[in-house]
Amino acid sequence: MKLSRRRRQRPIWRNLILVSSALALVASGASARNLRRLPDVFKLPNTQLEPIAFADIEGWASDDQAEALAAFLASCNAIRRSSERDRKARPRLFNALYETCGRAISALPLDSARARAFFEENFRAYRIAKLGEREGFITGYYEPVVEGARLPSDVYAVPLYRRPPDMTMTRLRKHRSPKGKLAWTKVRAKVAPYFDRTQIEDGALAGRGLEICYLKNEIDAFFAQVQGSVRVRLEDGSVIRLNYDSANGHPYTSIGRFLVERGIISREDISMHTLRQWMEANPEEGKKLRRENKSYVFFRETDLQEHDEAVGAQGLSLTAGRSIAVDRNIHVYGTPFFLDAVLPIVSDRPDTNFRRLMIAQDTGGAIVGPARADIYLGTGEDAERPAGRFKQFGQFVMLIPKDLSPAAATAFVPLPLPRPADDMKSKTAELKTETKAAEAKAVPTPAPPPMPRARPKK
Repeated sequence: MKLSRRRRQRPIWRNLILVSSALALVASGASARNLRRLPDVFKLPNTQLEPIAFADIEGWASDDQAEALAAFLASCNAIRRSSERDRKARPRLFNALYETCGRAISALPLDSARARAFFEENFRAYRIAKLGEREGFITGYYEPVVEGARLPSDVYAVPLYRRPPDMTMTRLRKHRSPKGKLAWTKVRAKVAPYFDRTQIEDGALAGRGLEICYLKNEIDAFFAQVQGSVRVRLEDGSVIRLNYDSANGHPYTSIGRFLVERGIISREDISMHTLRQWMEANPEEGKKLRRENKSYVFFRETDLQEHDEAVGAQGLSLTAGRSIAVDRNIHVYGTPFFLDAVLPIVSDRPDTNFRRLMIAQDTGGAIVGPARADIYLGTGEDAERPAGRFKQFGQFVMLIPKDLSPAAATAFVPLPLPRPADDMKSKTAELKTETKAAEAKAVPTPAPPPMPRARPKK
């Protein structure tokens, strides 16, 4: 068989290195079974990762991982539907989750203890933070319920819009088919910048048939956009469900900080509730303040029933108290995160330990950074109150499938020579003694009060 030109011109020094490496392994007594491939590596931008044992994660043993597993399996349903071509274009973490999801589905059913064991056996835990920082930042969101109408009137005059067709354009992307042939696929590309909030509120889209429904005031419309979904109760008592479809391409600006900087509301007291109160008491100034946020959200009407939870960016129903929104430019939907923070769940002050395994299933314009989470709390007033108060720092632990490793490189390396049998037995006994001593000293962490739940199905 004739070798290709490239194969015949391979440098001699490369062959010498391979031969010398093989001789070194033989001389050291290493065998083929002592070689292994390190897990695939992945990198997160501007991020630091620190390995941590599950036993050292405060609150891990007292959490109900069966609840977290149920949310994880919902993500798995979406991940496992991906095609082989789609997976090839996805990050390595997505593909590792694909394999882990297969093992999770095969292992069902699992109670809390076995669910905890599943996560420990299939994932490694890493503290995660932005470079130079030790903590992340946590907020909360919910699905508001507002009154509205299909047609405009003196009472209902503020529209919620669907995505304008001229905001996106279609272009062709060249790729190779599974058989190696060149093919073209139509893809959408955003056209930016589009009209900003001021232009849209002043009528830039009026009369184009993009209105889905109308609300009573601009404050309701603004908070519906901030939350990304809304239930609109119509005059006949029926409810329509709207979800985030797209935004106008302008960056999101948190307007509460302007009131803090001006000394109008203190940093400790700023929340969605106090922000709404101030805008209702100061309508003209509130309008100017809202327009500081040039981002504008467009909705789509869904076929969700009234008892169904809101749908996140992963395309599945969220789980109150277990789903989080993350930075989609950094993280992969379906990734588990353990959060440890003291949150204002019961009162206006941080008073409750929140230590839970959460699943990344959504995103948002204000969710930026490797250790940034927005906790989904459900719908209605019971969810609105705590969601508006969440603005706390906390510890983030990211669970990474064992198929992956944040190592510096991927290569074939020899494993260390095995320990003598006596030495291994001694070491094992020492570890068991240390573990029992640590468990005896540990103080059980009380479970946090239950988060708002979804409404029961009728």
